[in-house]
Amino acid sequence: MDLKNKRILVTGGHGFLGKHVVKKLQAKNLSVIYTPSSQQADFRLWQECAWQTMEKDLVIHLAGNVGGIGYNQKNPGKLFYDNLMMGAQLMETARINGVSKFVAIGTVCAYPKFTPTPFKEENLWNGYPEETNAPYGLAKKALLVQAQAYRQEFGFNAIYLLPVNLYGPGDNFNPDSSHVIPAIIMKVTRAKDAHQNYIEVWGTGQATREFLYVEDAAEAIILAAEKYDKPEPVNLGSGMEISIGDLVGLICRIMDFGGQIHWVSSRPDGQPRRLLDVTRAKQEFGFTAKTQFGEGLQKTIDWYLAQQP
Repeated sequence: MDLKNKRILVTGGHGFLGKHVVKKLQAKNLSVIYTPSSQQADFRLWQECAWQTMEKDLVIHLAGNVGGIGYNQKNPGKLFYDNLMMGAQLMETARINGVSKFVAIGTVCAYPKFTPTPFKEENLWNGYPEETNAPYGLAKKALLVQAQAYRQEFGFNAIYLLPVNLYGPGDNFNPDSSHVIPAIIMKVTRAKDAHQNYIEVWGTGQATREFLYVEDAAEAIILAAEKYDKPEPVNLGSGMEISIGDLVGLICRIMDFGGQIHWVSSRPDGQPRRLLDVTRAKQEFGFTAKTQFGEGLQKTIDWYLAQQP
């Protein structure tokens, strides 16, 4: 799909990932990009979805209700309902309104709790997701079923992408809903400011995660919008894996914090391991992550510290 002279709706365009996607689209000199904020458009409402998808050529659906493990534990029903309703109604109204292409963004949380690493796309249906992530993950995974069903019945060009955990400048640093990297950066900053010689971190530190720099994720989404038109889901990742323990140690070293780590093992680790097989993205639309993890962490930390009074 040539994106020039197309009318593009980016839901969640003011969010962490959305801002980077919109910036990259604008850099291509695309003339008409619609980015309604959550205050301007409630995509849980049918009439809003119908209105916003009218006379659009491409929809990139990034909007979502999302957070870390603690947020997921507190809001399982809201996470399931909000994400399911937004995605299902946006795709249906896009189909009805004749949108040429729909890019649905899933989540690594859709994978079964115990998945052989690296996670291959065909492993998606081999078990139930990790319990703390399941309502969110299943609501997002329903979009894959919808996309494939609509392609089969209506010839609707919907694709489904599975990004791993994202990080980078502009990440969510709200302590009530942040993911692990911003949470650790905040804890270290506060410990240093308070001259405290330790931080507390949830879990055991043994779980592993893969992280994708947000600008790389934005590039992958646009490449897929331009070049990918198949029903199979596609992983978006960096191909790296790090334990939470090593991650915390790395952030502490970068931030020059020599205090102790107090692990709160009564709190959940979440999914035991996360590492994606990223072969399909490279083969289908030429995506390979470019940002080295240490470089991306440094940029994220520098951005956060620059925001502090």
